Amino acid sequence: MPSQPAPLLLFAVTTDLCFDQRMQRICGSLAAAGYRVQLVGWQRPTSPPLTPRPYAQHRLRGWFQRGKLFYLEYNLRLFFYLLGQRAAAWCAADLDTALPVWLRARLGGQSFVYDAHELFTEVPEVVARPAVQCAWRWVEGFIVPRAQLAYTVGPALARVFEQRYGRPFAVVRNVSRLRQEEPLPITIPPSGYILYQGALNVGRGLEALLDAMPQVASRLVICGEGDLSADLRARAEKLGLLASGQVEFRGYVLPEALREVTRHAAVGIMLLENIGLSYYYSLANKFFDYVHAGIPQVLIDFPEYRALNEQFDVAELVADLHPATLSTVLNRLLRDEPARYEHLASNCRRARSQLSWQHEEQVLLGLYAEVAPLAQTTPLAL
Repeated sequence: MPSQPAPLLLFAVTTDLCFDQRMQRICGSLAAAGYRVQLVGWQRPTSPPLTPRPYAQHRLRGWFQRGKLFYLEYNLRLFFYLLGQRAAAWCAADLDTALPVWLRARLGGQSFVYDAHELFTEVPEVVARPAVQCAWRWVEGFIVPRAQLAYTVGPALARVFEQRYGRPFAVVRNVSRLRQEEPLPITIPPSGYILYQGALNVGRGLEALLDAMPQVASRLVICGEGDLSADLRARAEKLGLLASGQVEFRGYVLPEALREVTRHAAVGIMLLENIGLSYYYSLANKFFDYVHAGIPQVLIDFPEYRALNEQFDVAELVADLHPATLSTVLNRLLRDEPARYEHLASNCRRARSQLSWQHEEQVLLGLYAEVAPLAQTTPLAL
């Protein structure tokens, strides 16, 4: 008898596939394990060409790029696209993809998987608008109980979901894959810089960081774009940070290039404001990226980061985002206390082998084996 094809897993996101490192890792690991995988995302005006991957990729195109009309258009286009696809399991990454993915799974009688990259109903952009939050809360209450498999990025968020809906939530942390590269320095690189990588959105502490920079004995490199891109550039210009070269905005940086940028930094930054439970209980991938690069970091003192730092001691925690607080801790690391810097850098080297995607992907494969086992034929949706 001819062998049956491996189960096909279809994932949907609203992000640009070139920059979504979590989905690249998830889809890559599942494809390497023997699954057929397709990842569906959105074409942005500035999207670069797709990078070849060991799984299929498809970008939807449309007129709108943000706001209510974007979500409406995306969900409609995604649903009609999914009607022409077949899969053994359908996975929604966050609430903004969930309704069409759930409906397609329901129509085919297949498993629906929910991958919560964040607590969507508690992100600052949603919390600030009660009517919008109410609508997304309804979607969350409808979707989460109907998922055959649900997982998220950290233990704290998993507990929030479990308390809300009385169902188990697995944890697949957003950890980068560990690469054994050249030895990592434990002293401050002569040309090292402070690095922020990620979205330039509300609540990321970037305004306070820019205000602190005139008192910091280093320069700042910012990799990423977002809703505050123009405002932050204007703020940096007003402070004289662009003219002096003390702050550099590099825009979107592809993952491979970003790894190299991170490797040459001196300190990483991960600052969030407590303006929603999603941020307060977050566990961002940049924490692990900095550890893998062997660089100390300055972190906001939120539960997940505090727990990891108590275990590994790789960062300085700050209780607030006042510019004076940030400048003091940055100068202490970069100029005043070289022994402390070397201690944190050494701890990064020890921690990186324990904090890697190689561990997380084993959890991931175990979860998908329950909804789409490789050892047996899985019927495709009609």
